[in-house]
Amino acid sequence: MHGTFFDIGLGLGLAIACGVRPYLPALLAGALASSSALGVSFDAAHFRFLSSSWWLLAVAIVLAASYLTQLRLGSERFDGVASGSVTAQAIAVGALLFAGTLAAHGETWWPGLLGGAAAALLSRAAVVPVVAGARARLADRSAREALTLYVDAASLALAALVALLHPLGYVAAALFAWLLWRVRARAETKYAGLRIMRR
Repeated sequence: MHGTFFDIGLGLGLAIACGVRPYLPALLAGALASSSALGVSFDAAHFRFLSSSWWLLAVAIVLAASYLTQLRLGSERFDGVASGSVTAQAIAVGALLFAGTLAAHGETWWPGLLGGAAAALLSRAAVVPVVAGARARLADRSAREALTLYVDAASLALAALVALLHPLGYVAAALFAWLLWRVRARAETKYAGLRIMRR
């Protein structure tokens, strides 16, 4: 799968996956790029670090630290304290993966920074309320903690599917845009109902 259409689909899909959770998509993309598998590459000079050992180790350390911190604080406190940091990491990594993908295939890379940041922000905005709602409905603490594992698994699965079939990145972007619309529509309906009850 070569060409601008496929390159954009790959970069877009990886950025969307990073918005769900940034760590495993970054590790998968770096591992695939280091072995030149499935068309994933970060060979351009400015982005070669995305497949380097030190970068992958740093991402793995941050992932492990996030789990340890969540276990120490509990998922609710962790979300309150670290949600902004995870979102910033998702946007940054999504932007780098998208830009690095374009650069490696000879495309102009800087639009990838903007597109990757926007794509990661889109999926992050759609996923966070869904995960928060699911946690609120779970009475058991271990189940609430395990939810992060499921989100990480979903981000990894999405990144793997996009690496296998690059145009799925466009499908993923459309699905998360629809999900975000649904989440906001439900929130508006809920708040409208509360206003009516208060009257």
